[in-house]
Amino acid sequence: MDTIASLFSFITTPVSWIIVQFHKLYGAAFGPDTGWAWGLSIVSLVVLIRICLIPLFVKQIKSMRNMQALQPKMKAIQERYKSDKQRQSEEMMKLYKETGTNPLSSCLPILAQSPFFFALYYVLSNIASGKTVGVINESLLSSAREAHIFGAPLASKFTDSPGKVEALNATLLDVRIVTAIMIILMSASQFYTQRQLMAKNVDLTVKTPYMQQQKMLMYIFPVIFAVMGINFPVGVLVYWLTTNVWTMGQQMYVINQNPTPGSKAQDQYLGRLLKSATTRGDVRSRRKRNVVAAIVAKGPDRNDNERRFISGLAKAGFAAQADGNVAKSDTAVADVEGGGAPHKRQQPKRQTKAKRHTAATQPGAKTSDAAEPDAKLSLRKDTPQDSKPKTAGKSAARQQPKAGQRKGQQRPKHPSSKK
Repeated sequence: MDTIASLFSFITTPVSWIIVQFHKLYGAAFGPDTGWAWGLSIVSLVVLIRICLIPLFVKQIKSMRNMQALQPKMKAIQERYKSDKQRQSEEMMKLYKETGTNPLSSCLPILAQSPFFFALYYVLSNIASGKTVGVINESLLSSAREAHIFGAPLASKFTDSPGKVEALNATLLDVRIVTAIMIILMSASQFYTQRQLMAKNVDLTVKTPYMQQQKMLMYIFPVIFAVMGINFPVGVLVYWLTTNVWTMGQQMYVINQNPTPGSKAQDQYLGRLLKSATTRGDVRSRRKRNVVAAIVAKGPDRNDNERRFISGLAKAGFAAQADGNVAKSDTAVADVEGGGAPHKRQQPKRQTKAKRHTAATQPGAKTSDAAEPDAKLSLRKDTPQDSKPKTAGKSAARQQPKAGQRKGQQRPKHPSSKK
C-alpha cells in the first residue's frame, strides 16, 4: 500500500494544502490540536472532492442505465458469435458506438477519486512516521500527531504494535475498538449502497448476466474493504467512511427522483407523482413535467409502471398532455368505466342442417319459439330444391356426377373429342 501511495506523491501537496486550510477554519472553533479539527478537515476534503465529481457521477448513472438496456442485445451477440471472439468484440464495439455507451464510464468516479485517496494515505503515513509532507511543517505535524478521534490517534492502524500506539499517546485497545467499528460501518455502508441499487433501481424485466455480476459484487466489495481496512490509518477510515455515506445519500436521491425505467423505484415514484397530480390537478415541477411528457411520447412502448400511471390518471378523470401537464378529461373516464372499448354483441352459433332436421323430427322433442322460425325457414329454403322435377333415362344419369367429377352443370364436350 505504501508503494502504491508513493506513486501519487505528486498530488500530496494539493491534498495537504486543502487539509491545512480546513484545519485553520475548524481549529479556530474546536482548537488546533483536537481530533474534531483534523477529522472535520478530512470530511470537508471528501465533500469538496465529491462535489467536483458530480458531473462524472451523472455520467456514471447514464452509462449504467445504457448498459442495463443493452444487456439483451449484448447477450444475443455473444450467442450468435460464440465461436468467433474477434467478431464478437467488433460487434460489441459497434453496438457501443451506435448507442453512445462507454463501459468505463461507470468506473470514472472511483478512478478520479483514487489519486486523492492514496495521496491522503501517503500524508497520514508520513504523519505517523513523524515526517513532514507537502505543506505540513513541523508544528502542524506535532499537532496532527496529538489529534485523537474517540481516543484513537489520526495516524494509527488496527495492525499497529503496542509500542507504536503508545508513542502516539494512546492504548492498543482504544485503537482497535475505534478502527473495528469504523471498518464495520464502512463495509456496511458499502453493502447497503449496492443492495438498494439492486433491490430498487434495476429493471426487473431484464434478466441478464450483468445483474448476476452486480449481485456478486454486492457481497464481494464489503469483504474486500473489511480486509483492506485493517491496514488503513484512522484518518483514511474517516475519509472512506465519509465517501461511502456520501455515495449512499447521493444514490438515494437519484433512486427517489430519477429512477431506472421498469424498476421498483420508478413504480413508487410514479405513484407519488400520480397522487400529487390528481390532488392538485396539475404538475407544477418542470422536472416532473418532463417525466410525464416522456411517458406520453413513448405511446405503446410504455412499461407496466407507466401504463399504470396513465390508467390511474384516467380513473381520476385526468389525461396526460404532450407538454407534461395533466388536464380534465371526460373521455378518459368513459373509457375506463366502459373497459376501454365497447363490447361487441355475441351472435348465437348457427346449427347445421342435419341437427335442425333431427331436432324438428324427433318425437316428443320440444322446440322453443325462437328455434321454430329457423326450422321453418330452413325447410322453406330446401323446398325449391326438393320440388325440382326429376328426369328419367340418360338425362337423369347424366345429372349425377361421376367419381372425381365436379358437381353441378358440366361443360359440353368438344365434338372432336371421343365419347
